[in-house]
Parts: sequence; C-alpha cells; structure tokens
Amino acid sequence: MQANTTALVLIGYQNDYFSQTGILRSVIESDADRVLSNTLKTVQALASSATTIISTPILFTDDYRELNDPVGILKTIKEVGAFKHGSEGGKTNPELAAFGERIIEIPGKRGLNAFANTQLEQTLKAHNIEDVVLAGVVTAICIDSTGRAAHERGFRVHVLSDTTGGRTGFEQDFYCREIFPLYAEVLPCDAIIAALSEPLGEQS
Repeated sequence: MQANTTALVLIGYQNDYFSQTGILRSVIESDADRVLSNTLKTVQALASSATTIISTPILFTDDYRELNDPVGILKTIKEVGAFKHGSEGGKTNPELAAFGERIIEIPGKRGLNAFANTQLEQTLKAHNIEDVVLAGVVTAICIDSTGRAAHERGFRVHVLSDTTGGRTGFEQDFYCREIFPLYAEVLPCDAIIAALSEPLGEQS
C-alpha cells in the first residue's frame, strides 16, 4: 500500500451522528467518541502525506423528496428529520471541518452506498487510487455497503476496526470478525498511520 494510491474515505461524519445533541447520536452512542478520536488521529497523521482523504456526507432537502417510500435507516432519517441540507445536524462535525480543503468533499450521497449517485468512483480513478480505506459509521449499513461496492469496482478494501462504529458492540465485533474479512482487510488505524504517514515527497 502506497500513500499516493490510497484513499481514506470518511462516511457519516456529521453532527446528527457525532454532536452531543445530534438527532441520531443514540444510534452510535457507545462508539461515537472512540470513532471520532481515532479518526482525528488518523486524518492528522495523514494530512501531510500523499494520501487522498475524502468525505461523503449524506444530505436531503427539507421534504426528503429524494426518498421514495424509504425503509429501515432511511425511513428513520426521514421520520426524525436528520441530515437536512443547511441544518446544523447535516454539517460536517467541526473537528474534521477544520481540515478544510485537505479533505475532498463528494456530495450526492442519498443512501447506504457512498458510490451511488456520487462522483466517488470517478474521483478515486482520477487520483489513481488502488486501495480504499474506510472509516466512519454505521458499520453494518454504510460501511459494509460502500466496502462491498468498492471491492466490486476493483479496489483493494481496508476497514479500520477501531475507526468504524456499529449500533452495538456485538454488531461491530461481528462485522470486523466475520463479514469484512470476506472482501476486505481489517486493521487498526495505527497500522494505516504507520504505512502511509510519510510526508509528501518522501514516499518511495
């Protein structure tokens, strides 16, 4: 794995999940602080490297007209009024927003898979990406869906076990142990930091 052909893809880093007053914080309450802390450590370490860093926020209009008869988590999002465009809850959490343009924001995500209805694949190809590293929430939903989609598109997929979060500890452990290894490498954020954190221009 080389920094200049690797992308760290951040999923779900918005106030409605990570703020103390976020509408959906209770979904990931047990993992939120751990995920955010490890994510900030990882982004800070990789910010001076050649690693491409991407965020894929999910946003909807006020009337959720993008959703046609939603079910599951998308139905819940509509019912509670989460992730509305222009709302405080829909904004990127401030700790990551502070990195500014170092993180490429790719709009258009309306569902579980960050490749659907977005320019994620095109952006990865434009940056000659071979390895996709996933961080964020929710493990059994957007992380798994995006990871499978990346694998199907020919990317090598890596999931950060301590930088992703599920709805429960059981879910997180089960996916990292039994599901992700079917198509991805599962590793802690320190391993990615060690592999990729050489400053720009020093990659061999």
